[in-house]
Amino acid sequence: MSEDINTRFTIRVYGIIMDSSNRILLSDESYMKHRFTKFPGGGLEYGEGTIDCLKREMLEETGCRVEVLKHIYTTDFFQESEFHSGMQVISIYYLVRLNNPECVKVSEKPYDFSEDEERGQSFRWVAFENLTPEDVTLPIDKVVVGILGRQLIELAE
Repeated sequence: MSEDINTRFTIRVYGIIMDSSNRILLSDESYMKHRFTKFPGGGLEYGEGTIDCLKREMLEETGCRVEVLKHIYTTDFFQESEFHSGMQVISIYYLVRLNNPECVKVSEKPYDFSEDEERGQSFRWVAFENLTPEDVTLPIDKVVVGILGRQLIELAE
């Protein structure tokens, strides 16, 4: 396989974290002069499996260790990167549990970091019943919000 084929794809792995109060953890971030809200997680590195990637990303971003509970969704449509033209994004989402929910520093307000930060990040809880696709920025995350609602309805039936 040629090297350039690998540079046309990025694989992202995200955690859906729900606390005991039925709130979902969202990450507000800035990157490349863009502000966006997404589920916590990040990029798969060469040599990693998706679950190892998620555990590493959660530890790096939140300082917390997680337990991966269940696969939720893998992108099943074409999505070009918001940040890199000509690069396709494949995202994988897992339901995860924080081993110690108090370890993540959360804020009540979105984007609770200095506007001068090139790569700012803050976390906040959003009540699941109030979560809508408009609460997240990235197109695949918007799809996942809808899937989460359907999965919880199916579990309740």
